[in-house]
Amino acid sequence: MPSNKAVLLATFAVLATAQTAVSRLWEDKLQDKVRSLDHSLNGVIGLAAIDLFSGRTIVYNGDIPYPTASTIKIAIMIQLFRDEHAGRVHFDDKVTLNAKENAGGSESPLQTELNKGEVTLTVHDLLENMIVYSDNSATNKLIDVIGMDRVNQLVRSLGLQNTALRRKMMDTEAAANGNENISSPLELATLVRMIYDESAADSAACKAMLELMKKVNNGYMRGALPPGTVIASKPGDLDGVRAEVGLVMLPKRPFIVAVMSTWLDDNVNPVPDATRAVYGYFFKLAHSNEYGRRLD
Repeated sequence: MPSNKAVLLATFAVLATAQTAVSRLWEDKLQDKVRSLDHSLNGVIGLAAIDLFSGRTIVYNGDIPYPTASTIKIAIMIQLFRDEHAGRVHFDDKVTLNAKENAGGSESPLQTELNKGEVTLTVHDLLENMIVYSDNSATNKLIDVIGMDRVNQLVRSLGLQNTALRRKMMDTEAAANGNENISSPLELATLVRMIYDESAADSAACKAMLELMKKVNNGYMRGALPPGTVIASKPGDLDGVRAEVGLVMLPKRPFIVAVMSTWLDDNVNPVPDATRAVYGYFFKLAHSNEYGRRLD
């Protein structure tokens, strides 16, 4: 018997081309809201949203490469799970980090211990610290374990041309030289869709990746959604940069949204407002027919 997800994915292809004229008007309203948000910023924003019910993709500056900040850690995670499945690395392997490998810039259990001295932990512990707590020292160690070049080979093999891991975390010298980690909103959203539809890695790995992303509680999207909304996400921030990509499990209308922004002033973060706009769009789709008639 096919799984519920398999049936849903098979339905996408049938529904992807179905959109009424009035549905396009509703989609245009979302574009207007995002455009208005962009114009209000002393900075720039890009957005991509994938409707996991209809298969439609909505983009605003969606193909432009932006700084990823910590959202690039999703690509590192995918490569690590692939390596674990292939036997190149094992999650229970022990790894030691010393004082020189303390990258800083994190608020995590590992950072607390590493500030005290040398720390030994498993590869899976590194993974959890990287995704759930966005620990930079754990990320840099995992880059050493799997190799930066192989992460970039992975994203190219997945058909992504605007995504690149160019430097380790907190390498300010590399960043000053323009070696920034980059992706586009559409490619970040596509990476998460590949995890959701289990094409990024084997089925068990993809399920485990989403469970890790559901544990993230320091993101910007979660607080912009109604309480109790299930979301699997990965946020990122740098000076002048805010980004996040998330799978929002809205009943009847799950969707993925990626928001990337840069050239921002201090204390400015457009991710929550963009997320609210996208959620409001999909919420009405979930409770209406294709002509906007409210059904429940």
